[in-house]
Parts: sequence; structure tokens; C-alpha cells
Amino acid sequence: MYLGLDLGTSGLKALVIDGEQNVVAQASAALEVSRPRSGWSEQDPAHWIDACKSVLRALPATVKREVKAIGLSGQMHGAVMLDASDTPLGPCILWNDTRSAVQADAMDADPKWREITGNIVFPGFTAPKLAWVREHQPQVFERVAKVLLPKDYLRLWLIGEHVSEMSDAAGTSWLETSKRDWSDTLLDEAGLSRGQMPRLVEGSDISGVLRAEVASEFGFSVVPVAGGGGDNAASAIGMGVARAGQAFVSLGTSGVLFAASDGYRPAPETAVHTFCHALPRTWHQMGVILACTDALNWAAGLFGTTAKAMTDELGALQAPGRTRFLPYLGGERTPLASASVRGGLLGLEHATDKSAVTRAVLEGVCFAFADCRDALGATGTRIERVFAVGGGTQSDYWMKALATALEVPLMLPDAADLGGAFGAARLAMMAATDDALVVGEPAVARIFEPDQTLTGAFREAHESHRKAAEFLMDYP
Repeated sequence: MYLGLDLGTSGLKALVIDGEQNVVAQASAALEVSRPRSGWSEQDPAHWIDACKSVLRALPATVKREVKAIGLSGQMHGAVMLDASDTPLGPCILWNDTRSAVQADAMDADPKWREITGNIVFPGFTAPKLAWVREHQPQVFERVAKVLLPKDYLRLWLIGEHVSEMSDAAGTSWLETSKRDWSDTLLDEAGLSRGQMPRLVEGSDISGVLRAEVASEFGFSVVPVAGGGGDNAASAIGMGVARAGQAFVSLGTSGVLFAASDGYRPAPETAVHTFCHALPRTWHQMGVILACTDALNWAAGLFGTTAKAMTDELGALQAPGRTRFLPYLGGERTPLASASVRGGLLGLEHATDKSAVTRAVLEGVCFAFADCRDALGATGTRIERVFAVGGGTQSDYWMKALATALEVPLMLPDAADLGGAFGAARLAMMAATDDALVVGEPAVARIFEPDQTLTGAFREAHESHRKAAEFLMDYP
């Protein structure tokens, strides 16, 4: 059996699969985010360890005795700063923290950052967070002995070593993505050194072995721990998205259009993320929108209802109306690359009711995904097969609208959970067995085809969405 641990923003999940990749046990523990100031988003790393202990205790003892390897997945970009005794120097600054926008802009203005990493330097990435600390908390920066990503702090507790892997490291802005190695040039520019970075392995390689103390306390053998992957790369492994032409769209709190690539093809001017994949000699590209189901939940809050209730009231798919929603509630990544842009609800009239607003919100997110598709297309990345995952897939209306906006069929996998924990378990299986064949596509439960009678109307509405986005970029 193989255990996957997925450290998300809102919770930590453990999932165990057997040799046939059937899920045999799972457990989860909730996590909370602290927002002490506007634009700040933090978590206490100690809470991750507490959550991990909780889920490990919850797994059946008979299952834990049979676990042969462990894999890790986790939220990306977070900055865990440790002193020389491996004690955190404060809360982890999370992926959705925007305090370092000024530092990110300054770094991105220097061409070498894009040239070496293949990406825009976004405020959510790790490097600008350390630049912010260096500027605003120099006494903390001087004490930094190691910088770890969230899941790799969990790994430190598990194996006692500072290790990361390529897919997560690519989201720091310190990795030379083409060479799959830390960039001494960029680290030096940041006032850091290679010695302050974790050792790098591939996601399907062994990063170390479970500490004897942890194994004894929770009923495991001393088993290998795989490199694992950042949350999206691990989710891709869970769905078998590892070859060119394969893709998935994730409708979670944020939204991702993820496409596997057969080579390294950076295009930072498109605001597409070009990262290493969790498998050796592979890369992937992502278009990222910061508010997906988060946008629908926001709208539900305005009406004093739930997202499910809002979508359940919709009937058959309709052509987009006059109302436009721009889902930039906290900035946007692809393609706008702006931490300051904010959303909009346009084209309101007396006839606009809750149903019209609901459709506009769903359509606005669909058009944001279409922007990501176009940005990916500009890099030469092709998309042929698209799986859909995440909480938003529970709405048939949304799935039909998204398939129509993207003009590609969307496949829902026939499995309850193929997310980061499942992908991490698969990577553990690969590390223990050296078998790449474990990464296959799941069975398909349903397919949502584009509505050919409405594709023209959706194209026109998407063009209107683009023009409105241009207006909001210039809005003070």
C-alpha cells in the first residue's frame, strides 16, 4: 500500500491506495488561514504538523503496517523561513499573499529573472516574499538558514532532511527551470545562497526515509518518502496527465488550466506558468485564475444563500446575457499578471435578477479560463483531452458553459478523488517500484460536449469580456 499526503490551504488529506490503485483508507484535518493585514495570508507551520499527526492517527493500524512508501503534495509558493535549529522564524507567507507586489515588480523588471526561470515573477511566488522580508524585516532575513516550501517543511518532520522536488521548486522564482536546478545567479541577487536551499530530487525519486521516531509513534515501517509534487503537478499525476496533448481544468477556490508538455517552452509574456512536472524530463504549463469557486461563493454571500442553491436554480444552458462579471476579486495571474486589478459586474439593468447574476458569474469564470486557453495556445501547447476536477464540477450548468466557452469536451473522471493526495500516492508507488506505468488516465464517468448552437454567442461574449478586462486594467 502507498500513502499520499496532500497539504492544502484549507486542510491536510491522507489517502492510501493498494497495489491496484484502489483507495483503501483516507482521513483529513482542517486548517485555517490568518489574514492579519490587508493582502496578507499566513499559516503557522506547527499547525501542519498537528494536522499530519491527526490524519496519521486516524488511519487504520492494519493499513499503516502495510504502507510501503509515502508521497507528498502541497500548496505551492509559500515561504517557510527556518533558523539554524530548523525553528520557523514566523508564520509561512502563503501563495495568495500579495504584500510583495512592489518587490515582484522590481524583480520582474530585470530581464534575467524571466530568462532564467521562464516565468513572470508574481507576488505569490516565493522569491519576492523573501525580498519583502529582506526589506521590511532585516533582522529576520539575517537569521534565515533554510527556506522551505510548505510540503517540504512537512517532509522535514517526516524524514529529518531539507529536500524539495522540481515541480514545487519551479514556483519559487529561484529555479533555472530548463536545467532543473537552483540558479546561483538569482540566489545571489536575492542575498541567498545554494546552502540555504533544500536538496532537489525528482517527484518520483526517493527523498529520504521516514524517521524511526515517526514510524514507531504512528505504526509504520521505516519506509521511503518520494519527492512528490506541487499540488497541481501531483493532481495531474493523479489523472494521468503527463504527456503532450493531455490537460485538466480545476475548478477549485482558484482555477487552473494545466497542460502537460513534451519540452521546455517558456513564454512569460503570456503570463502562463512554465514549470517542471513531477516526472523526470517533463514540464507543464498552467494558466491560473485566482478566483474560481471563490467568485461564486462571494456572489452567494451577497444574496445570503449558498453556491449550490444558486446553481441549482438554473435550467438549461443559455446564451450569455448583457451582464458581465470579471472575476478579479484579488488580482489576476493569467493573462493580466496584475495584483492590483479588481473585478467588475457590468451591464446591469432593471431586469437583472439573481439568476442573471449567477449566470454572469459562471460565465465570467468560463471566459477567464478561455483567456488561459488562448495564452497556452500562444506558446504552441496543444490541448486534446481535458479532464475536469474540483468542486465546481458539481454544477452541470457550469460544466456545459465551460465546455462551450473552451470549445472542447470536458471529461469527468469516474472516481471520487483524483487530486493531490492520490497523485502523491502514485508518486510513492513509482518511487518504491520504479514503475512508470502506474500513471494512467482514469475511467471517464461523464463527458460534457460544447453546445454547438451557442458557441458563437459565447465567442462574442468572450470578446466583450476581454474588452471589459482592458477597461478594468486602466481603472484607478
